[in-house]
Formats: sequence, C-alpha cells, structure tokens
Amino acid sequence: MSLRNQVQAVIDGVVTGKILETFDTYYADNVVMSENGSDERVGKAANREYELKFLASVQEFHGATVGRIIVDGEQAAVEWTFELTFKEGNRVVMKQVAVQTWHDGKIVREDFYHG
Repeated sequence: MSLRNQVQAVIDGVVTGKILETFDTYYADNVVMSENGSDERVGKAANREYELKFLASVQEFHGATVGRIIVDGEQAAVEWTFELTFKEGNRVVMKQVAVQTWHDGKIVREDFYHG
C-alpha cells in the first residue's frame, strides 16, 4: 500500500470515529508524539493513554474534516478541523496540522501543531 493510501486510511479511521482502532493499526510501538514541538510522549502505550484521556474528556464528537494533505517520501502532513463538545459543555472547533514520519507502514513520529 502506498504512503498516500496509508495516510488516507488513518484519515478515514479518524473521520469515522475509529480513533483507537486506527491508532492500534498504524502507529509503531516506539512512536514519539508531541504537541507544538514540546511535551514529547515516547512509546505506543504512553501515547495510547494520552489518547484515552483526551477521548474521555469529550462528550460528543460532531465531526472532522481534512484540508490539505502533503505526502513526500516518508513524511506526511494533514490539516485537520475537528468539532466537538467537551464534557464541561464547551463546544469547540479545533484546527491542527499533524506532521507524520512513517517507516515500514507505521507512524514513528507525529507532531501536532495547533493554536
């Protein structure tokens, strides 16, 4: 499967609400993830726990859309817009860019940039 197809499979999984299943399938055991270039989380277990905490804070997921997708070699960038309501009642639109490094069909690094 081409990298573009793998990136699209991750997008499709997130958009359809299969976030954890997608994470389990496409992220490497040694994945490193960060927010705005800091607070690095190392390893699949630590990053899955982070995802679980985030998902537990969400009351309702209203949807996700994707803007630009850039794929170059083993690098990809995806422009995301999420709309969700947190458990405390705040409905928000979140925009972020996910910059990914892939190796052997898995994401080995993902940095999220958002305001």
